[in-house]
Amino acid sequence: MKSQEIRRTFIEFFKQRGHREVPSGPVIPHGDPTLLFTNAGMNQFKDVFLGIGKRDYTRAVNTQKCIRASGKHNDLDDVGVDTYHHTFFEMLGNWSFGDYFKEEAIAWSWELLVDVWKLDQERLHATVFRTDDEAYEIWTKYLPKERIHRCDEKDNFWEMGDTGPCGPSSEIHYDHTPYKSGGPLVNAGVPEVIEIWNNVFIQHNRQADGSLEDLPMKHVDTGMGFERISAVLQGVESNYDTDIFRPIIQFTESLCKRTYQKDLTNHDGIAMRVIADHVRTLSFAIADGAVPGNEGRGYVLRRILRRGARYARTLGLTEPVLWKHVNVLVQTMGDVFPELVEHQALIEKVIRTEEEQFLTTLDNGRAELFNAWKALIARNVEVVGKADVSELTDPYQKIDVVGPKGNQRTFANALELAEVLPTRVLPGAVAFKLYDTFGFPLDLTELIAREEYGLVVDHAEYDALIAAQRARSRAARKKHAHEVDVASIDASSTFIGYESVETSSEIVFVDGALVVLAETPFYAEMGGQASDTGTISIDGVTYEVEAVASSGSAIIHMCSTDIQASVGDIAHAAIDMPRRNDIQREHSATHLVHEALRRVLGTHVQQAGSLVAPDHLRFDFSHFEKVSDDEIQAIEDLVNDQIFSSTEVYTEVLPIEKARSVPNVKMFFGDKYGDKVRVVFINPEFSVEFCGGTHVKNTAEIGLFKVLHESSVASGVRRLEAVVGRSVPMLFIKAQQREEELNDENRKLHERIKDLTKELALVKTAEVAGLIPAIVASAKNVDGINVAAGRVNVDTGEQLKDLGDTLRSALNTSGIGLLGAVIGDKVQLVCVVTDDLMKQRPAGKLVGAAAKRVGGGGGGKPHMATAGGKDASKLDELLDEFSSIVANT
Repeated sequence: MKSQEIRRTFIEFFKQRGHREVPSGPVIPHGDPTLLFTNAGMNQFKDVFLGIGKRDYTRAVNTQKCIRASGKHNDLDDVGVDTYHHTFFEMLGNWSFGDYFKEEAIAWSWELLVDVWKLDQERLHATVFRTDDEAYEIWTKYLPKERIHRCDEKDNFWEMGDTGPCGPSSEIHYDHTPYKSGGPLVNAGVPEVIEIWNNVFIQHNRQADGSLEDLPMKHVDTGMGFERISAVLQGVESNYDTDIFRPIIQFTESLCKRTYQKDLTNHDGIAMRVIADHVRTLSFAIADGAVPGNEGRGYVLRRILRRGARYARTLGLTEPVLWKHVNVLVQTMGDVFPELVEHQALIEKVIRTEEEQFLTTLDNGRAELFNAWKALIARNVEVVGKADVSELTDPYQKIDVVGPKGNQRTFANALELAEVLPTRVLPGAVAFKLYDTFGFPLDLTELIAREEYGLVVDHAEYDALIAAQRARSRAARKKHAHEVDVASIDASSTFIGYESVETSSEIVFVDGALVVLAETPFYAEMGGQASDTGTISIDGVTYEVEAVASSGSAIIHMCSTDIQASVGDIAHAAIDMPRRNDIQREHSATHLVHEALRRVLGTHVQQAGSLVAPDHLRFDFSHFEKVSDDEIQAIEDLVNDQIFSSTEVYTEVLPIEKARSVPNVKMFFGDKYGDKVRVVFINPEFSVEFCGGTHVKNTAEIGLFKVLHESSVASGVRRLEAVVGRSVPMLFIKAQQREEELNDENRKLHERIKDLTKELALVKTAEVAGLIPAIVASAKNVDGINVAAGRVNVDTGEQLKDLGDTLRSALNTSGIGLLGAVIGDKVQLVCVVTDDLMKQRPAGKLVGAAAKRVGGGGGGKPHMATAGGKDASKLDELLDEFSSIVANT
């Protein structure tokens, strides 16, 4: 049975039993900051199980895309080395929300597996929670008691968290053993007896004290591993042998010209399985809006991509190849998941860009590891036949060594040599350098060290170096923050700055230039927004507040001078309102920018950092290439459209679960939120974000938005810098001033060029004028007239005329002269006649006759005339024959 048929049969089976088919949620759980990735089918129904959400159906069925590569559920290290773990997989599931319960769920599971799919029922085992007698008794209708297993909390009790909905589960396992003797292997984590379906019965609510109470409504949440059931129904031993993975693996074979090996210890087989798995994970994650990056889920994806690229390199593939597999995945799964088709070009581009950037890093990092290994063997064994260990060129060459016990032996590669090394520990300093310099995640270093050298990383040393680096970073930040240890301040403040801009309040802490008030309107720097500034007045003395920070529940005002006051005194605090207004304009604009970026560039865009200052904003975001001028224009247009629409900006404080369910809401993954959060709405259909900052009341207050710069700040992270409000006119004024300065500079430069050009022309004319005596000396006598003609090299007609004057003076009396030059691609002529001959042979008549020889014409005064012609090839001939023209004129 083909995998597509298996998927469709499952869904149709439950649709026929009253279940609504619902689409898979994205693998990026945009409404849940507690998860980096969707890791189970129930994720999209969490609100129902928590009792804060409802659906218009009570039964559901679907196939859910899942990624397990981080946190509690992390299968990354198992991928490729066994037959059934994946970072991306599909989970087939059926749900009941307060409708049917254990009896129907178990009965339908049995019916589908045995009656529809015709599985050998003697190979099926069921597990139940040790105290779940109800589920146990139901299973006795289908299985003998020796194939029903009671298990403990680790395997058969599901909990959403430390508190909240929970309940027992009942798993179904399939026995692959030849003699159906796998009972003792149930829940042993071996492929011979493997879990294929889990029915969770959500019937309790875990209290804070650990006790359980019954839920008023009971739910069913099931999950079947699509890849695992496909392997069972297709009669293969490994998920990778199903038609889900085989097309991808076959494509890898065609690229590397090697044959896939099912042997779990074969390195080529491991590499091909890893590539097949990782390409699926990357493709589905990017299609749903994620991109590789330096933090959170982006970092997880970057680790996965680099792991896949490293395995591709072990197959001899030196060029980027992961991206080439995407088309195979689209061909095999695009009909079920059209987002792969829609975003194929984006997926390929992101993966290829990341691969290209990493391959050089990979080579450098592997060279660093190789050098560290050579240093290790140099200290512990003698390499035979080598003048020095440095002569070793790679970890795969044969090595003859004399070991610590004096015995000589030949090893095929570095991995074998590890057998005789007295220590197989890679220094933590090497792993730290690879991380700090080359961006190697620790798990990638461990992978290469283990598989190529047989080494393990010294975690204690690595962790100590990481801790020291973080300590230095904290110290630097502390020094930057006015060199004040604000963490030591034990005081509490209430922020009232959303409603008030000034207040009188009691001093609860004061030390030097630092003061904490019981209530304050001053916003402390956080979330990228700059702090307020302003004044604090005490007993008629006013102190300038230069910055505001927070520590715990204290809001600390940092003043320009030491404060002369005591705890219990009353202070009047007032913020600099024009500055606050400027900051609010910039902050509200960042929300509009965030949404505009997603609409123009794609939903993969996620905020990676921001700065909101009084005079500009900075917004860092995940993206893989330079933002074009057209895209920047489109972003500006979207933001300004919202500004000019005069949209109301309002906030609501909502319970966290209700806030997560707000349509289009943006939240920052990894941020910790309390039970209630503040949500900022700027046109609910455009921008909705969790945010604790200050904002304008209406977008019209922002004024105008203009992008200044777009640049790269890290691999996969771009930066947009912009201004709004009062800064925009200043930008135009400065631009106009600069334009006027440039115009003035251009005018001066142009005048200088003109002067230099004249000077150069004079120099050149003088230089060429030195040829005139030679031209005069070569004159021919025609009826007592000296006829001189010559070719000169000049740049302009004016220079040629100046030389004509020089020639006329040199002829003195009874002389006629003709000078020719090629300027551009045209002929220029000047004819001169001395005073005594002007009436007999005027220059205009002579030059006109001459110009005809070069395809042109001209004329002028009797003493000097100019002409032009098109045929430069005839100039020399004309000059030779000019005396004949004079004789015949």
